Amino acid sequence: MRVALFPSCMTEGFFPQAAEDARWLLERAGAEVTTPPAATCCGQPAYSTGYSAEAVEMVAQCVDAFADADYVVLPSGSCASMLRRFAPGLMAATDTAAAADALAVRSYELAQFLDGVIGWHPPADALAGRRLVMHHGCHALRELHAAGAAERLLQAAGAELLPWEAQTECCGFGGAFAVKMPAVSAAMADRKLDTLPAAEMLVSADPGCLLQLAGRAGARGLGLTVRHLASLLREAADGP
Repeated sequence: MRVALFPSCMTEGFFPQAAEDARWLLERAGAEVTTPPAATCCGQPAYSTGYSAEAVEMVAQCVDAFADADYVVLPSGSCASMLRRFAPGLMAATDTAAAADALAVRSYELAQFLDGVIGWHPPADALAGRRLVMHHGCHALRELHAAGAAERLLQAAGAELLPWEAQTECCGFGGAFAVKMPAVSAAMADRKLDTLPAAEMLVSADPGCLLQLAGRAGARGLGLTVRHLASLLREAADGP
């Protein structure tokens, strides 16, 4: 199975270890993993801010970069949703429409791929006694319907996932939204943080959300541990 790991810009820039951990997990699951050098940006920042022509160029580059992969796996629900849900419509009037459609059905968020496609789960009891909360980014939750996959992986390792009043609410990041409306963005993050149960760690598979919640928690001096799902799963499978 040839799997192309598409780390995404934010994972590479802010959580590079999570990209390495995602590669390790995919290889542990039996995949032959590559990262094509031509894989740069999924095009979502341009697409979501109205720069459609630039977004088309970026998606076209992704189509070419991943042409030989059986699957494309992303440790970012936000970027996975761009390739899987938005790229086909964006590329519909271009010469690469069919190839973009084919790329969409081969593209998966990491947890959905491990749990639902390749059927890999961490060792039982590797996270026994750990009390966690899981945050899904809006694109993963509402576009990919990814809720459940990460939870199954963590629970398979024995982790306890605590109920959270604001679990399905937006963290307030939203890419350019956090820059254009910082006060509203911070208030949304605070709402998430103020309703946290007594968990030892917040886990997410979306680097933008991790950056938002970790940054806001740090600014408030909350001392909250925030980790990418890939890194916690590697710890579960390989030891801390």
